Amino acid sequence: MTPTLDLACDLISRHSVTPQDEGCQALMMERLAAVGFCNESLRFDDTDNFWSRKGNSKPLVCFAGHTDVVPTGPTARWDNPPFEPKIIDGMLHGRGAADMKGSLAAMVVAVERFVEKHPDHKGSIAFLITSDEEGPAHNGTIKVVETLEARNEKIDMCIVGEPSSTHSVGDVIKNGRRGSLGAVLHVHGVQGHVAYPHLAENPVHMVAPALAELAATEWDQGNEFFPATSFQISNIHSGTGATNVIPGECEIVFNFRFSTEVTAEILQARTEEILNRHGVRYDIDWQLSGQPFLTDKGALVDATVNAIRDVTARETELSTAGGTSDGRFIAPTGSQVVELGPVNATIHKVNEHVNAHDLDVLTDIYERILERLLA
Repeated sequence: MTPTLDLACDLISRHSVTPQDEGCQALMMERLAAVGFCNESLRFDDTDNFWSRKGNSKPLVCFAGHTDVVPTGPTARWDNPPFEPKIIDGMLHGRGAADMKGSLAAMVVAVERFVEKHPDHKGSIAFLITSDEEGPAHNGTIKVVETLEARNEKIDMCIVGEPSSTHSVGDVIKNGRRGSLGAVLHVHGVQGHVAYPHLAENPVHMVAPALAELAATEWDQGNEFFPATSFQISNIHSGTGATNVIPGECEIVFNFRFSTEVTAEILQARTEEILNRHGVRYDIDWQLSGQPFLTDKGALVDATVNAIRDVTARETELSTAGGTSDGRFIAPTGSQVVELGPVNATIHKVNEHVNAHDLDVLTDIYERILERLLA
């Protein structure tokens, strides 16, 4: 067992299902305080967060992540109890091993080693950790960022420990993410008997042509950094359960994952134009979860790519694919943001696991990034 694996196991053993932290952050803060960090606990509503910083000069390099994990699902389907970490055939098993307690352990150990080797390093190092990333994300990173912005404390570069890798640690890093725009569409019809359709108005029939057009629409063609914007319906609900009743209402839930070629306002306007043109009677509730962001090649991307090459001799791919992350709250402040973590093949699944050796490699990479930026 290495220091990184020891810490990862300690974190995994804590039942920190969103928004619970279960002492993970206290453990991390204790380790960081021992190497000169000043800790600040920031609790908002039901969510524990902390901001920890060493140094007052620029550039400020921040490690960001979350101690919360998703629910385990049926524990009987796990080969090993999800909160009893165990290494089996070289794989560390447990909820959060990949997403993202393994990364948190690697970050802490990397910083401990870096500070020991470079006590008079340039710039500053910080940690921004939440227990609300896997949940609504209303009281986590976004609130900490608002606190930092209010006192004009700026993050220059941020490494988010989300599991970015596909086959081997470091083969993919995320230097951006698509935006996420969701909506709940309520279509209003007139309920009636299926034998008397002229006395009713079926909202499913009313909205179906509009949904077909929305699904077939090309919103943009993407660009060199982002794939084309996608529209996906995730839920449709209507009817009373009876076979002889025309429903009076229909609810459709859908989502856009969008590139920098369009804005949320454009997507909303084009969607509503299609609905109006088809004569749909509706109300719609929009929710913007995050704007698209991109960190182009520069100090952080270059340091990360070169650090991966230094440690693994591997060339890394820059990607903006996948879901959202808390990077969407940090990037708008002007910070450079990359996501680098272990292989993501088992995240959120039963029997979540990660290659144990990969966490030590990840520790080496994080330390090497710091050396390239602050040594």
